[in-house]
Amino acid sequence: MHRQLGLSGAVTIGMGSMIGAGLFAAFGPATAAAGHLLPLSLILAATIAICNAASSAQLAAQYPTSGGTYVYGRERLGPWWGFAAGWCFLIGKTASAGAMALTFGAYAAPDHSRLAAVLVLVAVTVINLAGITRTATATALILTITLASVATVLAAGWNERSPVEVTVAEGSAVGVLQGAGLLFFAFAGYARIATLGEEVKEPERTIPRAIVIALALVLVLYSLVAFSLVSLLGIDALTSSLHPLADLSTSPAVHAILTVGVSAACAGSLLGVTAGIGRTGLAMAREGDLPRVLCAVREGRSPYRIDLALLAITIPLVLFVPLVGAIGFSSFGVLLYYAVANLSALTQRRRRAVQWIGLVGCVAVAFSLPLSAIGSGLGVLAVGLVLRAVVRRGWASPTG
Repeated sequence: MHRQLGLSGAVTIGMGSMIGAGLFAAFGPATAAAGHLLPLSLILAATIAICNAASSAQLAAQYPTSGGTYVYGRERLGPWWGFAAGWCFLIGKTASAGAMALTFGAYAAPDHSRLAAVLVLVAVTVINLAGITRTATATALILTITLASVATVLAAGWNERSPVEVTVAEGSAVGVLQGAGLLFFAFAGYARIATLGEEVKEPERTIPRAIVIALALVLVLYSLVAFSLVSLLGIDALTSSLHPLADLSTSPAVHAILTVGVSAACAGSLLGVTAGIGRTGLAMAREGDLPRVLCAVREGRSPYRIDLALLAITIPLVLFVPLVGAIGFSSFGVLLYYAVANLSALTQRRRRAVQWIGLVGCVAVAFSLPLSAIGSGLGVLAVGLVLRAVVRRGWASPTG
């Protein structure tokens, strides 16, 4: 793979991956779980994300290659740990890709949402096949549209509404953890930067800086959005809202701008997620943890066979499968993925307190999710581990 991506491009992809559907939908369910303790959930999610970012940046500087935590787990803990992280990432993020595409379709073309979901998946695949610099350029444009729409909606909300008196709603420690799990899902995109390590210029210096900058900027944005929603809607209204940002304004023009922003955010996240899936799948195929035939790279620019395989999997998902239940597994899987990252970083014996906080936080939040999410997550992980044990020898055989 060619090193074509600089600091600004890496930061853009990281932000584009984080600022997605979660920004527009996560605050309502998180408030329903945490109540008036929502700020604690946001702080907890941000703290875990910062610790994970520190571990990811530390590891990425030592292993500047495609694959992210899959590579770190293999190198620091052993092949099975690496495979577990990579498998959780692939399955969870494939489900997320389908959900993002459906969310795009629901906003961009409500009467033909599944067709629109297929079309955006095809478009994203074409962009990824063109190479990572095209991905960064497209993400920058989409990110600009998204941020402009959010700024417009927040400004309209503060202009139309007066701050409400915040009432105290019920909250609990478990609710705070569940709220943090929902909000953490919206932060998780910074891992895309680490998975692109083989295509970043000066990776030892660029990757850690890009992760920290992207996460800091997104944290500022999320804090501003949370403050605005709580101040202008109140806890009770926010708890029952499915589209809280849309509730800030009654203006049809503002709603149209928000629709454009949501659609752009979902498309931008989809770009980052699919790029990360491709690079993690590439690393796994190179090691024989996926069929080696998938590790082909087109002109040094993209793992095209993995990109096309992902498209072939996600199209049936968005056409025929309801993905609401898959989102819980996706949250569970991504938290386990980062738990392995923190555990891997602990073996380097640097900033151990940060890594322990990240590890314990990931595990605690993951296992506070609904039992259905935990059960499906552990079940799919077990299937992957058994599959590796049974058929890896056949997969690892040289082809051609």
